[in-house]
Amino acid sequence: MTVKGREASSALRAETRGGRQLFWTRSLGGPSPITGERSRVADGAVWRVLEPSRSKLAAALALGLKAPPLLPGENVLYLGAATGTTASHVADLVGPQGIVYAVEKSPRAFARLLASAGRWPNLAPLLRDVREPESYVGLVPMVGALYMDIPQPDQVEIALRNASLFLRPGGRLYLALKLSSLGRARTPKEHLEAAVRELREHFQLDAPIPLEPFYRRHAFIAGRSRA
Repeated sequence: MTVKGREASSALRAETRGGRQLFWTRSLGGPSPITGERSRVADGAVWRVLEPSRSKLAAALALGLKAPPLLPGENVLYLGAATGTTASHVADLVGPQGIVYAVEKSPRAFARLLASAGRWPNLAPLLRDVREPESYVGLVPMVGALYMDIPQPDQVEIALRNASLFLRPGGRLYLALKLSSLGRARTPKEHLEAAVRELREHFQLDAPIPLEPFYRRHAFIAGRSRA
């Protein structure tokens, strides 16, 4: 199986079923503990489904994101980990030699994130505010990738501030941008254009990927930091 023109990594597979594209990650945490998430055993491993309707990362893959977006052995800073559903799939992708530093502010969501970390030993939850990245300097090293999914008006600024502290030169940014959270002064298209202009000062960007029909008024932005 292939993912958008490139060979799938050993931890990521894709298939088309009933006209729907699904992705599977090889689980480090055994059968899925996520409610409603399917898993199966194949080739001596447990695989967990990553559905476009439940994960913006999967939606971006289905709509054209080049794969594999995250590499085995890579350290990742994940901003806005929530309860850890997609973060645990990212942990699957980087494998046992990589670490996902998962930052979440909400204590309620963080409790469920901690439960996931009990099954994924390479998932490191941090109860911190992503607007205050200085509070986790010393806890997070330089990383090869930054993934962010935070529906806030200052999403771009949060991403840039964290990238300046933690993303190594040439590292990759993956930003699930919620356009409707950026305010009403501009249209979603204008917000996306403004975000791309600002990010291009620091990153070499791929073309942004609108996430409809899976997520309304969302776009996925991927790029590589300038050396």
